[in-house]
Amino acid sequence: MKKINEITTGKAKSLFTTELSDRLIMHFRDDTSAFDGKKKEALLGKGSVNNQFNAFIMDHLESKGIDTHHIEVLNSTDSLVYKLDMFPIECVVRNRATGSICRRLGTEDGLVLEAPLFEFFLKDDDLGDPLITEDHILSFGWAKEENITGMREITLKINKILSELFLNSNLILVDFKVEFGLYDGKLLLADEFTPDGCRLWDIETLAKMDKDRFRQGLGDVVESYHQVADRLGMNIET
Repeated sequence: MKKINEITTGKAKSLFTTELSDRLIMHFRDDTSAFDGKKKEALLGKGSVNNQFNAFIMDHLESKGIDTHHIEVLNSTDSLVYKLDMFPIECVVRNRATGSICRRLGTEDGLVLEAPLFEFFLKDDDLGDPLITEDHILSFGWAKEENITGMREITLKINKILSELFLNSNLILVDFKVEFGLYDGKLLLADEFTPDGCRLWDIETLAKMDKDRFRQGLGDVVESYHQVADRLGMNIET
């Protein structure tokens, strides 16, 4: 499968058409950004580890009954995926309070929540990805009610599956975001699941093992991603 035309370029990934109209190549770049693109840097090897990390997680979720857009890894930085009609929505689950919710609600950083907190956000960098409700989604026609319900149910199921996976590797899944789209009318998990889009803390030291290392200038970003991959038993090719 070969790349033909680049159709989208995000903060850290690009999508290319292929000879099959319903399949795309997702290319993971070394680019890293934070604070709505205000902080940017290229981190050598990040694209490779994220591509393979994402494939591992997607395969694990598929084995647990979660339908995803992931088809196969093509090389160290590229994967083949189904082309979806994407919802302009990010689904977020928080198991502990940290980051934006602490600023929004004045909550103690690291607070263990009584139950996983699910939130919808509008995917729009120019607006700062604002928090939205189901009513917003329905009123503006961003998704139908059955898809709203499906996104919420699947995201919470993903939280249970991956919380257990990471806990078995002495990691806490603090929070994460996922996206969804439709393939022939079927709701599929889309985009990626990597340390770029979730928070992972060491269970004993609470050391950050995710993109917060970049946001907060802690260093060893790619090295930490590799450490997480090693704990999960991945064999990352460089």
